[in-house]
Amino acid sequence: MTEQEHVTVNDPRGPVNNGAGHQYVFYSAGTDWMIRKGVESLRIVREDRMRLADRFVPPVGYRVAADRLEKPGSVVLLAAPPGTGRRAAAIMLLHDLEGDGGADGEGVRFEELPVTDRDDVPLAPEEEDRFLLDLSGIADEEAYVKAQRRLAVHRSQVQEAGAHMVVVLPSGMEHAHSPDFEPHTVTLGRPRGLAVITRHLRMDRIAFRSTELGSAGLQRLCDHSPMRELARLAGLVKTARDSGRFGTDFAGWLDQAMRAVTDRADEVGRQMSAVRAAPERALLLAAAVFEEVHADTVYEAWHGLMRTVRHEEEATTELARTDLRERLAALDIERNPDGRLRFGRLAYADAVRTYFWEHFPGVRDDLRDWIGSATGLHGLTADDRVNVVIRFGERSLAVGRPDHLFDLVVRWANGATGASCEPRAVAALELGLTHERFGGWFRRRVYECVRSGPLSDGLIRVLTVACRRNLGATHPNQALVRLHHLAVRKGQAACEARDALLDLGGRDRRLYRLLIDRVRARTYREPREAEPHLRLLMELLRSDRAPDPPPWPDLFLGWETVFSQPPTDLWKPLVSSWLTAMAGDSTRETALGVMVGATRGRAAALHRLYTITCDWAGAARRSPRAAAVAATFWQHIDHAQYARTESTERADVGPRTTEEAR
Repeated sequence: MTEQEHVTVNDPRGPVNNGAGHQYVFYSAGTDWMIRKGVESLRIVREDRMRLADRFVPPVGYRVAADRLEKPGSVVLLAAPPGTGRRAAAIMLLHDLEGDGGADGEGVRFEELPVTDRDDVPLAPEEEDRFLLDLSGIADEEAYVKAQRRLAVHRSQVQEAGAHMVVVLPSGMEHAHSPDFEPHTVTLGRPRGLAVITRHLRMDRIAFRSTELGSAGLQRLCDHSPMRELARLAGLVKTARDSGRFGTDFAGWLDQAMRAVTDRADEVGRQMSAVRAAPERALLLAAAVFEEVHADTVYEAWHGLMRTVRHEEEATTELARTDLRERLAALDIERNPDGRLRFGRLAYADAVRTYFWEHFPGVRDDLRDWIGSATGLHGLTADDRVNVVIRFGERSLAVGRPDHLFDLVVRWANGATGASCEPRAVAALELGLTHERFGGWFRRRVYECVRSGPLSDGLIRVLTVACRRNLGATHPNQALVRLHHLAVRKGQAACEARDALLDLGGRDRRLYRLLIDRVRARTYREPREAEPHLRLLMELLRSDRAPDPPPWPDLFLGWETVFSQPPTDLWKPLVSSWLTAMAGDSTRETALGVMVGATRGRAAALHRLYTITCDWAGAARRSPRAAAVAATFWQHIDHAQYARTESTERADVGPRTTEEAR
């Protein structure tokens, strides 16, 4: 980099980690609150891959892996220690297959596979599909052996279909690595840390000179810190600049960011050693969790925390106690002119939250209960609530307590009133689903939840939104499975889940086929509870739901399932939708023969189709095109009835002749 190379080129969004460990990728439209909050995500939809590509610095060995992956049916396994950019490299290897940043090919999947298969959904890869399998979180040898068995199956399917797959291997498991995979393994080395910092700063339009990146402290970070820490450092430089509180030059912003990364934990530790009283510690935590919230609301949250941890109120009247201004000043907490509280040092609130969750494990249950109620305080704005939820969620996940976050999802959702969807629950659940380490845990927990007993309408709505908006983009197969379980329940919320399921199923032909197969299987497998599945299937098979051009083999199988059941009035909207579609588009006339063939010659089904056609033609009698469609359909029905009669007569003759011969 030269003195002149300090202008950022484009895309002024926050930093995205190109390293190993926790992957920081921003959300696309639809979850805009996460864009604002900079929440980590493992979503790999195209918009996020493009942002990652802007900031990505290839690690050593990347070109070797890319060359191996180019061949259709190729599977590449990445071996690398944590901190070398292994997950980001896996995503970019698959992304670079597009060439020139072009759009994904029609029908091409770019999907992350679950580490454990629990949904009974086949992989069913097609040519050019791309799959990511991240096994880096596995720390148990037995689990790794099982994962390799699944990997062997996936590898065979990918090779046969001509698809592509990249696998991130766990570190420290080399002794359990199958020799069969050795020829497909590429070892990655660490990228240049300074290049990572430079790339992030440029993308955030931060002007700087190369000489300003030459300090020994920064060089140590670049040489030894994980990529996620370097991305965080660059993000803190941007935060320092945007805040307007830390000067106007790059050197000052970088100094504040370096202090935040290297010194904050020790600073908080020293403050906690000096602050021993429970009320002061509780105020410090309340201000850190509710930073940038009005002081009066933080005051309420503070007292709520003390009640939750069962701290005894002082016996004296409040007028005789130390006032809030003096307490805040003693804790180095500032009050803005608009009354909102903040800490004077960059990223100090985050360090305080980290300290409490790490070093007070005995109060984590109390903190969960406190957040559960405190996020409902009237003085909070919608953004304030989301901020608090995300801060709590990040800390709970960092200390390995995803159950605390999911507990609040259920609590908030169950407490929702009316037909609204509880935003706190949605924010918490989407944070969990997009977490690199615990995303799989949350997906399994949602799966268990949707298959369990009765659920409140509020929880069904939250699960539906998360599946449609989040899993529908990152793990569409899993979203489809979970929405199906919700859609066949009773109630208005289940109807909303059904609409979301049908929208997802109509997204592409593969999902449409998968949904038809799944609903048909449930219809046959659970005959006593087949009605909701049949209703769903009939809705799915309507003309306006089918992809264009219509997938006739899939429609035949679906119609065959419907027409194998006793005739019902529910057939009418299904059949009428296709008759109307054919009246306006002659290319869909294939449906007439396919639909009649799906009856398998059942007399009751044919009679019902005839009646429906008569009613439809009568309603559209002024349309010559409608009359022609109806006449053609009647001909198909007549031929099917004639064939059935002829077949029955032959069957009747056969047994009698045999009987006479005896």
